[in-house]
This record gives sequence, structure tokens and C-alpha cells, in this order.
Amino acid sequence: MSDLFDAVADLPLTIESSDRTRRERDTSSGFRRATTTFALSGAGHTGHGEDVTYDTADHDALADAPAFDFAGEYTLRSFSAHLDDVDLFPTKPPERETGRPYRRWAVESAALDLALRQRGQSLATAVGRDPDPLRFVVSTRLGDPPTTDRLDAILDAYPDTEFKLDPTAEWTADVVDAVAATDAVRILDLKGLYEGTVVDAEPDPELYERLLATFPDAVLEDPALTSETRPLFDGAEDRVSWDYPITGVPSIEELPFEPAWLNIKPSRFGTIESLFETIEWADAHDVSLYGGGQFELGVGRDHVQLLASLFYPDGPNDVAPAGYNDPEIRDGLPASPLDAPENSVGLSWR
Repeated sequence: MSDLFDAVADLPLTIESSDRTRRERDTSSGFRRATTTFALSGAGHTGHGEDVTYDTADHDALADAPAFDFAGEYTLRSFSAHLDDVDLFPTKPPERETGRPYRRWAVESAALDLALRQRGQSLATAVGRDPDPLRFVVSTRLGDPPTTDRLDAILDAYPDTEFKLDPTAEWTADVVDAVAATDAVRILDLKGLYEGTVVDAEPDPELYERLLATFPDAVLEDPALTSETRPLFDGAEDRVSWDYPITGVPSIEELPFEPAWLNIKPSRFGTIESLFETIEWADAHDVSLYGGGQFELGVGRDHVQLLASLFYPDGPNDVAPAGYNDPEIRDGLPASPLDAPENSVGLSWR
């Protein structure tokens, strides 16, 4: 049972219609991002949620699908149960099974936003928490071949920026030393658990050992633990964080050791109940959390920022304002920490 979910589960929810909006944008990681925002409307209000499925083909297929018939009177709990029987990929299966919870989260977060708006209430009020100023890190890659050029450009414009970086096999000892010299890296994402994606990274014992030694205060995310790499983390388990496998409390209980850190990407959980159960589990087990972003192009970024400001505001949250994902660094971006959001209604940041 989840006290957090119980705080919102019985909110009345009236849905009269739904709509979808697709967005696309180039990113600093060298790919063109597509997302789809769901809008659920009823009783004079509209709630929004963003589908961050990575495969453009899934958004293409959704664009050709008819509108979903979500109309009805629900509570948030009963609407979530209703979605158990709804195929959110009606024209073809998703390219990857991870797409299913991503889209489910888009619809559930839109429903939560709408239910709160229909009640004239904010998420902060509903769960009894005050939003706090939000610390964030900037996630970026170093190019091919890797250099510190992008880090230097961001630090020139915003000197106090902290980073989450993705080390690769191309990071030589000189590159590692140059990155460490910035003293700005808080998370190193080893991406050792991804399969079948463009960011898959084979475990590299030499690289892991070099990173552990050169970045003594950084958190290392998603290492692939093999007979060669597992001994490197003996006594350093409290520096390991998990991201890709975390989809709910059962997934945490399957980890090789009890975690000290977890990266919380709301869309991975699919349902609001699973997300809130996991946040409560982490609090009960003294596990540090930080939020993860997924190149959201619409309201999804506001939502992950709001959740982070309510539940883990001081973590190295990978939820920087979207402008930091643009290929060119521009003036006028907000620096970390972001001012606490107003969250006057629904899941709104302002």
C-alpha cells in the first residue's frame, strides 16, 4: 500500500475527450527527438502528459491511430485499472517493450493533472509537501572523438554547472583527466545494462577502474557487473546507482545488492501508484534519489522537475531545463538550483 498514492487515488475524474500533439527537435546528443503529448479534457479543464517513447516509428504509428475513447466518470484509481485493458499501441506493437510504460505514464500523468485541475488543487497540496528549490545537473556527451569542448562552453556560460556524463570506450586517460579537472562531474552513466540501443556500452574493466579512481566523489550509474568488473566495486557499493532496470519496488529487490542511489525516471514506472510506492520504499530504506530526464519536449519536463522538487530536490537531478539539450548553448538559461515552483494547480510548474 502507498500512502502517497492513496492521497490522490480517489480523486474524481471526468473525461469527455482526448487529443494528441506531436513534437520534434534536434538534441545535443546528435539525434532528432520526437514525443507525443496526450491531452485529456473534461468539466472545462485539460490535463496533459508526455509520451517519451524513444522510437520515432512508435510516434509515427500513433499519429495515424484514431483517438482513444477514454470518456467516462472515474476516480484516478479506477481509471488506472481501466487502462490495464486498453491497448495504447493499437496499430502496431511498440518497437521496444519499454514503450508500453512510457505511454502508460503519459496517459496516467495527464489523468492526474486533469483530476487535480478539476478539483482546483495542486499535487503539492494533495501529497502534503512543499516544493523546494531544485538542484539539477546537465547531461551531455563529449562528441566523437571525445573532447571537453561542450563542457567548457557550458561552464564558460554557466560556471557553477554540474554534469552527468556518459563515459565511452573512446575516453582515453587524457580525456578522463581533462574531464576530472573541471571538478564539475557528479554522475558517470556507464550504460552497462542497455541492450539493443544506440547507447549500449560493453563493460570495460580498465575504464571502470580509471573512473573510480579519478572521480572519487562521483556516483557511477548502471555498471555491468561481471566477474572482471564486480570486484572493482568491493567497498564502493555506496557509489553505485541504478537507472535502466528500475521500474518499481520488485525491480529494486532484484538488484545485486541493496542500492544507495536510484535514478527515478517516472515514465519507466508506467503507473502513478508504482512510482509513489518506490519513492516511499526509498525513504524507508534511506536510499538517495535523483530525477532523470528523457529529452522531454513538452510538459513532461515540467512534470519530472515538479516531482523532483517535491521528493528529492537536493539530489543531482538530471532534469535540466530543455535549453541545455539544444545543440548550441544560448544565453539566459536558468542556473541550478531552479527556484521552487509555484505548483498552484495540477502538475504545473508555474
